[in-house]
Amino acid sequence: MLGILLMTSWRGRLQGILLVVAVSVMVLWASVAAYLSASGSNPDLLQRLYYFLESVRYLVWYAFLLKLLHPLLSEHGEKNKTIRFFELAVYGLCIFSIVYPFVGNLIRSTDLRFEITMFGYVLMAITGLALIEQLFRNTKMDERWSIKFLCLGVGGIFAYDFFLYSNALLYKNINMELWSTRGAINALVVPLIAVTAARNPKWSLQVFVSRHIVFHTTALLGAGFYLLIMAAGGYYIRDYGGTWGGVAQITFMFGAMVVLFLLMFSGTVRAKIKVFLNKHFYNYKYDYRDEWTRFTKTLSMDRPDRRFRERAIEAVAEIVESPGGMLWLTRDNNSYQLVTHWNFPVSVREKVFNTESLIVFLEKTQWIIDLDEYYDEPEMYDELKLPPWLAELKSAWLIIPLMRMEKVMGFIVLTRPRSARTFNWEDSDLLKAASRQAASYLALLDASEALADARQFEAFNRLSAFVVHDIKNVVAQLSLVVKNAERHIENPEFMKDAVYTVQNAVNRMNKLLGQLKQDDSTKKDSAKSIDMVKLLSNISDLASVKTPAPEVEFARHGINVIADRERLASVLSHLLQNAQEATTSDGWVKIRLDVYGDNAIIDIEDNGCGMDEDFIKERLFKPFDTTKGNAGMGIGVYESREYISSLGGELDVSSVPGKGTLFQVRLPLHNVQ
Repeated sequence: MLGILLMTSWRGRLQGILLVVAVSVMVLWASVAAYLSASGSNPDLLQRLYYFLESVRYLVWYAFLLKLLHPLLSEHGEKNKTIRFFELAVYGLCIFSIVYPFVGNLIRSTDLRFEITMFGYVLMAITGLALIEQLFRNTKMDERWSIKFLCLGVGGIFAYDFFLYSNALLYKNINMELWSTRGAINALVVPLIAVTAARNPKWSLQVFVSRHIVFHTTALLGAGFYLLIMAAGGYYIRDYGGTWGGVAQITFMFGAMVVLFLLMFSGTVRAKIKVFLNKHFYNYKYDYRDEWTRFTKTLSMDRPDRRFRERAIEAVAEIVESPGGMLWLTRDNNSYQLVTHWNFPVSVREKVFNTESLIVFLEKTQWIIDLDEYYDEPEMYDELKLPPWLAELKSAWLIIPLMRMEKVMGFIVLTRPRSARTFNWEDSDLLKAASRQAASYLALLDASEALADARQFEAFNRLSAFVVHDIKNVVAQLSLVVKNAERHIENPEFMKDAVYTVQNAVNRMNKLLGQLKQDDSTKKDSAKSIDMVKLLSNISDLASVKTPAPEVEFARHGINVIADRERLASVLSHLLQNAQEATTSDGWVKIRLDVYGDNAIIDIEDNGCGMDEDFIKERLFKPFDTTKGNAGMGIGVYESREYISSLGGELDVSSVPGKGTLFQVRLPLHNVQ
């Protein structure tokens, strides 16, 4: 397994390939030994191959250790004499290991041949131990952590072989118990070699051992050893407990299982195991891929019991195994307030103003404040003064700024983890990156909430604008009546039209007030089948008081659509009014009603001033954009298009400057008689 892992991880350095070769030779050597042991027979050819691989196994380890030793001895100026000595020793052993399996049989004395063989292997083991000693002694003190497991593992192999062959040389026979244990000894050093390879990326061996696998395997092995010890204790109680031995054994085993489950589900114990593994078995404190995946997953998790701001605290806190925290955000660009907390029941009402020492320090340095370090070495934090409420929180541990665009948009206060742990540069860098990501998410959330509020105000403003627009049209009709009353007050026909206009204005205002009181379901119920011929005739009659009076053409009668009569009348009246205002008194405005397919087609056409293409694309349907100055609201055409679209219809415009405009309304037919 180690050989496969190393071969798939090698990236081209000589040290790496030598380590791969050494492990591969050990695989081959162990395979031949296992076959010889299992087969029960000892073919001469396989025996010679085994002894040959026994020697080659040493030689490839020598080559690997010498490659590591070369640069170290160069730094100490001892390269020439030491390297030459070991190289000569290796060359001599290499010649011996290659030649001896073939010439050893020429020695007739079996005992002498055995002694020479054992003596050669003793020399090989001693040479390996000497290389290990040189490697460890010449490595700098602060760098020995990276090779100590290799020295223990490979040195352990050489030391055990030295003991095995020395014993055989002394007693003229190989101890079979020592020989049988050799395989287990070699297997035990595999994790040590793997950890060393992972700790030395300069070998270009990117060995990755999952922290989750190591953690769960360690927990499983620990639980297994615990159960074995408890089982031994249970048997002891049963055998020496007398009459109550069986009862005491069962009680003891049940209590042991309860304790085991309590330990397995204890957050404190789990945290201590993780700290131990990270400290002693890994080059880096974190598995950054897993940490970032978990952080992103926590932020994006849809949990009804966790609002997003609480999830942001949780995501940051889990990185350093903090059980709780508080989130402070700026709300008025002048102060910071506590907005939420997670597993932190303390409620703080005080504000933190942006002129206080804490905010000034965070914005200036962008540091993560370790409160333990602050209390032990306050000189590291210049003139930082914590707010009184924060100094009173005994469980507070870290203050993490939330930076966005180099400004402090807030900060998170985390509580101490369940198990004691040191806070170093690696924790700081990871928390800084995570806090910036969390700050972006929180800023996006604030923007979304502000946008939702703005949309509510926009909806209210649109409603107000529509109401004002309808009132303006009614006022325009009544103003026209008042203006003409001075000249036609004695005319009965005028009075009849005036009363009709006032009545229509009252009906429209009542209808408008009714619409404001209606909910959505009531508004939908107000849509009924409308005879378009009658509706357009009424609209035309009302618009005839202005010049040019509209000309009406109906292709047929009995054309009905489903709509709210008053709203549709308001929309078509507005389009007709715009056509009249764009046309001089000697021009013409025409209204045509026809059917095309399943749609009713209403054309409102004039030969007025017209509009250019850019105006139609960019301004005509833009709300609150008007060419009428203070006299217009700029929402009439926009409202017309929106309402027609809500009915499943379309509003098209074609216009040529100086020649006129055509508004064409398509509405789905209800029925045709």
